[in-house]
Amino acid sequence: MNWKNYQIALNLNDALHKLSQATGSVRPVGGGTDLLLDIQQGHQPPVDTLVDLTHIPELGYLEVRDGHLFIGAGVPVSRIAESELVKEHALAVSEACALIGGPQVRNSATLGGNVAHALPAADGMISLVAMDAVAEIASASGIRLAPILTLFLGPGKTALDLQKEFLVGFRIQVRQPGQGCAFSRVMRPQGVALPILNMAAWVEREEERIRSLRLSVGPAGPTPQRAKAVEEFLTGRTYAQETIAGAVEVWHSSMRFRSSPKRASAEYRSHLSGVLFEEVIAKAWQRAGGEV
Repeated sequence: MNWKNYQIALNLNDALHKLSQATGSVRPVGGGTDLLLDIQQGHQPPVDTLVDLTHIPELGYLEVRDGHLFIGAGVPVSRIAESELVKEHALAVSEACALIGGPQVRNSATLGGNVAHALPAADGMISLVAMDAVAEIASASGIRLAPILTLFLGPGKTALDLQKEFLVGFRIQVRQPGQGCAFSRVMRPQGVALPILNMAAWVEREEERIRSLRLSVGPAGPTPQRAKAVEEFLTGRTYAQETIAGAVEVWHSSMRFRSSPKRASAEYRSHLSGVLFEEVIAKAWQRAGGEV
């Protein structure tokens, strides 16, 4: 066994109590599709205590509240992928979740685990970045809010203190008229479960003008990245073929990719990123033209 104690928390306070009272190393666990495999394969050291969060009601909520779509950190990604509510307000998140692993993994995996594991190319995480999600985090001092990008320190390194706190869920602004989003990725062939590149876009349009947008991409560094230079170039411009062509030039001049023996060369990923950007921004723009 790679852990000594397995405890089931029934509510937020119970989980925080079990985390604080555990002796030795302790980790909260949801679906466990990343954490348990990493422990088993030696990528993370064995832990003394695992605290199961899957029975906490708040982590299973999926609803609209106070002008936000709330996605509980413990909601299986298969449910997120199929949810009409998520498709209405955050279609990019639904698209990303539908591509995570296979059916068995999606029935267990959670967005909370996807984010807490802090991999720079996790599909769900990239979509949340484009949606400008805000995380709800439970600790002994109460619930605090944190912008999604503040949670990442490096590959597999989270800003969360997982011995004392855990993710409750994510808030996303509900969709308004003139807004649209999209997610896409390119995978290695032959069933290798690693994206060469993935990308998400959120766009707000005013007739034919790009009023605002957010672009996220991974892996383009040790943490999820926003393509800020491209966002600044496109904001306020008319959406047209020459505009997008200029944005692609900005993309290639501002974004840097690394070669990876498990993914692809830097040169190939750089070329591919421009193609993927055109695809994702076109989908988001088209969807922004529809009614809520």
